[in-house]
Order: sequence, then structure tokens, then C-alpha cells
Amino acid sequence: MSESQSRESSSGRGPESLDTGPIGLLEKVRREGRVWGDLASEYGVTNPDPPWKVTLEATCDVLAEVNCALPALERRWEEDELSEELYADVPFPERQLLALAHSMIRRGLVDEADLAKRMEQVQARLTQI
Repeated sequence: MSESQSRESSSGRGPESLDTGPIGLLEKVRREGRVWGDLASEYGVTNPDPPWKVTLEATCDVLAEVNCALPALERRWEEDELSEELYADVPFPERQLLALAHSMIRRGLVDEADLAKRMEQVQARLTQI
């Protein structure tokens, strides 16, 4: 049995089950978003990691642990596939963030409209400062 067949049979997901079609909200972020390197430079921040990177890693860990909503190996495989097909032009770790959001939306763990609303709320708070 090949590695991909083994992965598919153990998780019920495989290459043919991943929906790599674009998601409107994430495509907008991919096209119009700003990457940490640019923001850090603009605001004089010397930390090479964005402040949200720890939360991203923790989210991945929690999804893998709690009832395996998104098993770690599956998430990594999906991240690799999405990075090649949709988000190749986005630098890491933003690419990882988009891939995770994509997987979560496609699995119904996050609603695209709810995520868009939350992003608007965060943007409004940031621009009030």
C-alpha cells in the first residue's frame, strides 16, 4: 500500500478529497493582504515572527488533539498541497495561515462569512488606534 493510500484509508481523505478551489475571502487576503516582513519594517519591529504565529501554532496543535478535528499529518499534507496550488506566491508563515483557514472553512469548522466579519472587527480596532 502506498503512503497516499495509507493516509487516505486511515483518515478518509486523500488527494481527490481536498477541495483546492479558491475561497473568496482568502483570495482577497492573498491579493490585498500585507505580510509580516513589510509591516515589521514599516513599524520598526525587529522580531522576525509575527505576533499571531504562536496562536497559529497553538490552533494547529489543538485541532490535532481535541477529537482530531484536523489531524496534524492531514493538516500538513493539505498545507503542502494548498501551498503548491493556491498560495505559492504568499510567503511563510502567511501561507501556512491561509492554508489552515482554507482547510477549516472547507471542513465546516469555520464559516467564511463569520471569519470575514471577525476580520472586519479586528481591522476596525486596529485603525482606531
